[in-house]
Amino acid sequence: MDWQLLINDKRYGLEHFHDPKKGRARTDFRRDFDRLVFSSPFRRLQNKTQVFPLPGSIFVHNRLTHSLEVASVGKSLADEIAAGLKERYAGRIVPALFDNLGDIVAAGCLAHDLGNPPFGHSGEKAISTFFSEGRGQVFENLLTREQWNDLINFEGNANSFRTLTHSFNGRRQGGFAMTYSMLASIVKYPYDSSLAGEKGKFGFFCTEREIYRKVATELGIKQLCASDGSLRYARHPLVYIVEAADDICYEVMDLEDAHKLKILTTREVIDTLLRYIAPERLDHVCEVMNRVDDPNEKIGYLRSCVVGILVERCAGTFLDNEALILDGEFEGSLLDHINDYEREAYRLSCDLSWSKIYCARDVVDIELAGNRIITFLLDKYTQAVLHPELNYSRLLLSQVPEQYDVHSGDLFLRVQAVVDHIAAMTDVYALDLYRKLNGMSLPAV
Repeated sequence: MDWQLLINDKRYGLEHFHDPKKGRARTDFRRDFDRLVFSSPFRRLQNKTQVFPLPGSIFVHNRLTHSLEVASVGKSLADEIAAGLKERYAGRIVPALFDNLGDIVAAGCLAHDLGNPPFGHSGEKAISTFFSEGRGQVFENLLTREQWNDLINFEGNANSFRTLTHSFNGRRQGGFAMTYSMLASIVKYPYDSSLAGEKGKFGFFCTEREIYRKVATELGIKQLCASDGSLRYARHPLVYIVEAADDICYEVMDLEDAHKLKILTTREVIDTLLRYIAPERLDHVCEVMNRVDDPNEKIGYLRSCVVGILVERCAGTFLDNEALILDGEFEGSLLDHINDYEREAYRLSCDLSWSKIYCARDVVDIELAGNRIITFLLDKYTQAVLHPELNYSRLLLSQVPEQYDVHSGDLFLRVQAVVDHIAAMTDVYALDLYRKLNGMSLPAV
């Protein structure tokens, strides 16, 4: 793959308005970032669970604060990589091309969770299992195999790509009309649901397959062979940077949130974060940390140290493996290939998270409640689009926002519109709707 093709500010859906003029202070990639910040789907992230229940008296991360932090880390990581690429390609590629990397990655980081449903990652599982295990199984024989695969493997990453590119009713052609490079930067799994495998990961629904093909062709993204004829591509190189920023933030910030909620002790978190510090720096870091008495400040300082270390290591890994990445032959994530010392510390952090954080009572309670709420809503709405002639169906569908095409003549598009509607909900909205449809809450009279 070629950087001069991979970095492209053409906008999907607005190609005929493309102005290749350079030199503007506010680039189209910067406009991507601004467009996302001011969008409704991005604002709704403030009321969507990241891992822990939305805050009462203690503030923890939600999807919005997580995305902002990922954008910050991603831009730093991209800028460091850009500096190395400028030096490497001096005299061959105009350096200004690499100046765009930070803005593209920052926008990609803001957008990477736009398609996630309410109630954290358990929301994704609730949607897919409604169709694979629940009452949604009735649709299996009514849809094509590829449509069915999309539903039983519902994936937030694929839904983010749909959210940005699909022309919902009343909306402009091209959806958000984002730049081609930014769109490609969020597709972690550049293949369709037929290749989802046991983990259920894929990058685009069948309804957006041709959109991704167009983006990939324009950018010169390498197409990989698939024996069964499925569509599969190499990752756009910037995907690795967005992914690394996301992984760094959720792993380190989950420890900090767990400490605030007293799921982990101060000692556990400090010891875990200190494992990232090289022996020759350990005394200095401990000396600086011990200048403050507040445990939260100690952990905050260590967190900043660890993020800085991981950014530096991931940037070095990207530059060391750039040829493999451009050839589409790099395997795993950047964090999988950092130095042994920091990689082992990251593994231990992950082990602690799985053993004590993700199985914590409050986290599981959210998963249980979210599963019940999403399953109930899917049941009501899918039955309504399956039997739209019923009185209850007409009443229920009349309340769906017009942008969702629940009256399409195609059954799959109606079901997909239902999933679009529910996935876009915030935790609070989904809970309120659940109560209303159960008769537990009524409008004030």
